[in-house]
Amino acid sequence: MDNSHLIHLNNIKKIYKIGETSVNALKGVSYKIDRGDFVAIMGPSGSGKSTLMNIIGCLDKPSEGGYLLENQEVSKMDRNQLARIRNKRIGFVFQSFNLLPRTTALENTELPLLYSKTSTKNAKELAFKSLSLVGLQDRAFHKTNQLSGGEQQRVAVARALVNNPSLLLADEPTGNLDTKTGDELMQIFKHLNENQRITIIVVTHDVEVAEYAQKRIYLRDGLIIKDEIIKEA
Repeated sequence: MDNSHLIHLNNIKKIYKIGETSVNALKGVSYKIDRGDFVAIMGPSGSGKSTLMNIIGCLDKPSEGGYLLENQEVSKMDRNQLARIRNKRIGFVFQSFNLLPRTTALENTELPLLYSKTSTKNAKELAFKSLSLVGLQDRAFHKTNQLSGGEQQRVAVARALVNNPSLLLADEPTGNLDTKTGDELMQIFKHLNENQRITIIVVTHDVEVAEYAQKRIYLRDGLIIKDEIIKEA
């Protein structure tokens, strides 16, 4: 496989066994993503987009096919190897913010660093830097229940960025936000992509969210049915 891309998916298939029934969630997906790309994955419920996200995020393994992440074949890795990849190279943002209650924005942002050998001092410095990227340095010592929904999601983004990952993977990140707050979050994603050159993949059903991406792929019945490249201004 060509190894010049951040991500190279080659004929990815995923088959789930439910009793004696086989469900073909992905039927042969091939796609390449370069560093600095901003990609939206779209499709109706049951199209395979969540399955594809789980494989790209090393939360699941394909039944068949190859997946290169930074030139490293991850499709055959075991559970512990995948966990290390997730911690070091991938930042996750989900629809539900998944923050720890009764802890501060700073403490939530530091969490991924607890699984590495980062010193307490360095962890705090990295967490402050990450919070500043999303404009929340002044809210670092506020507890999660003192933050708005939009601020909580920005803490989740800061937490996803704290390990300086190769990839930021967001699953319906605006799903629990109102339209204005969701737009503000996507503006932050756009800024991170354009100014920090962070590679971002957003899984969404929202056309307005997808409009922020440079590239869009559309899934249906486990296959890519459409692939768009939006030229930058």
